[in-house]
Amino acid sequence: MNYEYILTRTDGRVGIVQFNRPKALNALSPALMSEVIAALEAFERDAAVGAIVITGNERAFAAGADIKEMAQASVVDMLHNPFIDYWDRLRRISKPVIAAVSGFAFGGGCELAMACDMIVASETAVFGQPEINLGVMPGAGGTQRLTRAVGKALAMEMVLNDRRLSAAEAEQYGLVNRVVPVELYLEEAVKLAQQIAARAPVAVRLAKEAINAVYEMPLQAGLAHERRLFYMLFATADQKEGMDAFVNKRAANWQGK
Repeated sequence: MNYEYILTRTDGRVGIVQFNRPKALNALSPALMSEVIAALEAFERDAAVGAIVITGNERAFAAGADIKEMAQASVVDMLHNPFIDYWDRLRRISKPVIAAVSGFAFGGGCELAMACDMIVASETAVFGQPEINLGVMPGAGGTQRLTRAVGKALAMEMVLNDRRLSAAEAEQYGLVNRVVPVELYLEEAVKLAQQIAARAPVAVRLAKEAINAVYEMPLQAGLAHERRLFYMLFATADQKEGMDAFVNKRAANWQGK
């Protein structure tokens, strides 16, 4: 499929989605986000893809939403606009999604990175929620995911007073998985995605579901959900293959069944 605002490709079992609005610092317009979701859903359906990487360019992952498209909007306009729903649709992708972040990740860009399952950052990455400067606040999960990631005090400072986090600070506070030199950030994210994509597909999918349930369930309900998913995996061919491979000291041949 041909896209106007993004580029897509595959690297082995990894699907890659790259924002392609460099002059606008990859500002997240509704048209761009619609294409991102279409690409993610296409990779979701593709059995040859086991994990997905979302990225921008070295200068900017995404410097926020396209403010020009919101400046004159009313409450009713925003209620009927599906724009923010795209972040929720990203969370429904069952395959692991890794954000490869370099440069600016502000506003909706920071929220998009946090909606992914993991973040690999370059040394130049900067994370922030500067919506307060526009007289608004984060609306695509920023107050919720940021607080869960870095804690209440720091999230308050970032949202209420536009504090930005360097890549090193983001790693220190647990917002990102790792920080690498700028020339390696995409390569490192794809490498991580390839490693995950080489594992048992059904187990990866259900393990991701179990981890995400932490944010939606009390502990006891979460433990029960985890146990159900664990037991379900004993109905898969991959469980039999994986345990037989372990016992017989050979490499497993995953079938995703």
